[in-house]
Amino acid sequence: MLIYGAYGYTGSLIVEAALEQGLRPLLAGRDLRKLKPLAERFGLPFTAFDLQDATALDHALKEKRLVLNCAGPFTQTFQPVAAACLRQRVHYLDITGEIEVFEGLASLSKQALSAGVMLLPGVGFDVVPTDCLAAHLKDRLPSATHLTLAFRAGGGLSRGTRRTMLEGLGRSGAVRRDGHIVPVAPAWKVRQVDFGDGHMHAAVSIPWGDVATAWYSTGIPNIETYAALPAAQIRALHLSRHFGWLLRRKLLRKQLQRRIDASAPGPDAATRRKSESLIWGEVCDLQGQCVHSRLRCGNGYSFTARAAVAAAKRVLGGDIKPGFQTPSRAFAIGFVLALGARITDLT
Repeated sequence: MLIYGAYGYTGSLIVEAALEQGLRPLLAGRDLRKLKPLAERFGLPFTAFDLQDATALDHALKEKRLVLNCAGPFTQTFQPVAAACLRQRVHYLDITGEIEVFEGLASLSKQALSAGVMLLPGVGFDVVPTDCLAAHLKDRLPSATHLTLAFRAGGGLSRGTRRTMLEGLGRSGAVRRDGHIVPVAPAWKVRQVDFGDGHMHAAVSIPWGDVATAWYSTGIPNIETYAALPAAQIRALHLSRHFGWLLRRKLLRKQLQRRIDASAPGPDAATRRKSESLIWGEVCDLQGQCVHSRLRCGNGYSFTARAAVAAAKRVLGGDIKPGFQTPSRAFAIGFVLALGARITDLT
């Protein structure tokens, strides 16, 4: 097993979780100065290379069974890693939540089938809980034609998450309509959601990964995804409709990037222990029938570490379905329950 991007905030949590599960992965990344101290801390082998160096990448994958890509933004890293996995017949996993990545890997499914390789993106909080909840809702209402998912994540954001969000500034949102992903305005819709914590929360539409993955997992052709955010952030997203051109300027992006780089790596252990994530889902059919369910799990980053390692262990143990897969298609709905999540059915 090779973990690329091991020294990032989430990558390092995954390394620790892997060691707790008895795994001893090869650690990899672009920056030797960041990689070497982490590897020496845990007594693990390591190798540093840029993903544009195909020869080095192929060499690193020799005699490996899987790669877990933790280096975001994943729109910039998934293609060279997935291509090397297909060449070397190594299974590919990552922790992305980016629609473009899911769709890009889905387009490689036939090649992966021929090579006997599984392409399994989104094995973290993006998108294991939401994907499994979507599959659960589809089981409850097999005639469903519309799916809505919303989440409320506590504990704050990591630098990596902020960098990915920066990549999306000034861009449109996305929903699925009649089986096709279509662009919508940023903060296209706001709705009130009851996550079961005793309060109603304003949730704004965002281009979450399930716009891509839930289609493959459930076949539901109409999908919307939402995140509960503070009112100030929702207002900022509304403003981005008018100032998208400004947000795409390189100078402003560099200034925002410097602020991100100067921020804390991510929530500390105490914050992760105290925070949790809440997910709400609804499916409806053309006859007007609707069912609702909620899912509760721990802090998103802690969940990602557990889920990614659990997925890797299953693959290493031979639980493999070649081609492009989603978490619920690869491991069924019970995967999220085995990770400590709880599903409550409402109506």
